[in-house]
Amino acid sequence: MILHGAKRSGKTIANNDLFLLELKRVRKLANNLKIKEAKYILAGYSLGNLERNVLSELRNKYGLKFELNKHNEFELLGVKVCCFGHGKINDMDRIRGMTAFGAYINEGTTGAEKVVREILNRCSIEGSRVIMDTNPDNPEHYIKKDYIDKADNERIIELSFTLYDNSFLSKIYIKNIEAVTPSGVFFQRDILGKWTTAEGAVYQDFDKDKHVISDISSYKFIDYVAGIDWGYEHFGALCVFGITETGEFILLETDRKQHKEIDYWVSKLHQIKRKYGNVDIYADSARPEHVARCRREKLRVHNADKAILAGVERVASLLKRDKLLIYDSKDFLEEVYSYVWDKKSGLPCKVSDDLMDAIRYAIYNYREKKEFKIITS
Repeated sequence: MILHGAKRSGKTIANNDLFLLELKRVRKLANNLKIKEAKYILAGYSLGNLERNVLSELRNKYGLKFELNKHNEFELLGVKVCCFGHGKINDMDRIRGMTAFGAYINEGTTGAEKVVREILNRCSIEGSRVIMDTNPDNPEHYIKKDYIDKADNERIIELSFTLYDNSFLSKIYIKNIEAVTPSGVFFQRDILGKWTTAEGAVYQDFDKDKHVISDISSYKFIDYVAGIDWGYEHFGALCVFGITETGEFILLETDRKQHKEIDYWVSKLHQIKRKYGNVDIYADSARPEHVARCRREKLRVHNADKAILAGVERVASLLKRDKLLIYDSKDFLEEVYSYVWDKKSGLPCKVSDDLMDAIRYAIYNYREKKEFKIITS
């Protein structure tokens, strides 16, 4: 059974409860088959995601205690629950060879296809069941094409949810979520639960008249953050944001150059350090030698978490709420209008995106330093 649809629609909460019911059923099934040790697969993008989405939620709701052994297994309701990540292809090696009475797959679309299929293959005992929850993705995603579209309410059951289906959410909360969710594909997926193709401009809520400013004298900055995308044949790009008391991210400086060696970028980063202090700089991790060079120069350069869709959504949400403002606009305007979705991949096109990447690194990774708070006022 696959529960799919909008974020915060209650899919995981429902499946968490169903998971407990399934363990009770599995124990009875194992007893009937005279099998002492019944195994069940619990899989998520990573073990950390499982902890946040499933285990901690069940602890808080029911007071359950999970004591994982060195193999990331625990006993619950007479069943051995085996925890696995499914987000990386090498996760498959940990799953091979076992036989399970069922599986709970959390965040299905984040799973590597071969790993998810291996989990399904492991559930080979008669009476085995698999439950899954997932947010929507590209309509060509294998979860949609191979499972949801083939649901027959017998072998495969699928249930779809919108944000409005969650009756536990207040009207005020729903309005706030609507207000901060970017237009386009993010609204279609996150609110309406649709498997929608991303198309058109990535930042549909960008409005030059609202978001480009010519004076920053009235803003009080409480912090700064920078991002850098290394380049040579393609453009290298650097950006610096000032963060205000009320949560605005103001693009203060940019630099976008082609055919520049690392010495040039190190010099620029030292200029930023002198001007704004020893700020955190989030860099493209594809060039570890550049990151190492900057660290030798006593610059606070970190490998960025380059999550594309999550990062784009964070930037787009700031634009939606008019919390991303552009002071140094020339380089930004050269890229933002040509920053469009690739229909086939469901990701932004890799054309004229260097500054867009640097901006994403800075904004998305800033949350690692300080808790990112949504300000809806």
